[in-house]
Amino acid sequence: MTLFKLLWTFFQIGLFTIGGGQVAITLMYQPLVEGGYIDAAEFYNMLAVSESTPGPIGINMATYIGCKFFGVSGGIAVTLATVLPSFIIILIIARFFEKYQNTPAVKSVFNCVRPVSAGLVAVAAWNVFHIAVVPSFAIAAPLLGLDIWCIAFFAVCTLLLVYKKITPVMAVALGAVFGLVYL
Repeated sequence: MTLFKLLWTFFQIGLFTIGGGQVAITLMYQPLVEGGYIDAAEFYNMLAVSESTPGPIGINMATYIGCKFFGVSGGIAVTLATVLPSFIIILIIARFFEKYQNTPAVKSVFNCVRPVSAGLVAVAAWNVFHIAVVPSFAIAAPLLGLDIWCIAFFAVCTLLLVYKKITPVMAVALGAVFGLVYL
């Protein structure tokens, strides 16, 4: 992959990411993994690192991938390519949005874009769940292809996040401890 191709790919990702960083993950998967530049396991390892570091996950992934392929300068360039469309668009929107935000056309566009964004987030969540919790090399229940301990830990963390309102940082820390113990 050339630097120009990577910059163009991430410019497009930045342009079409509506709904946040999780949507960007879905858009990154296809050109990188299905394009044959990295495998799914490496992609989700990058995702885990990007998720556990401060900042927006989509930008963290862009920086990580840019650094992987082209060093620090590549990381900076890919990050800038990712945020440039948002910067341009928000400047344009800020100029006109207040005047037109209550028009039927603008309301209709937002009503239609929200479900699509939710679907993209759901796809990203499913892909992460499938790789992280239901690995093909499972040892706990090989006939079913399930890793019971990972599924149980996933359930516990989900319950803690939803009902006990633990912070995402605490969940990541618990995941690190679980990974050390589970090894």
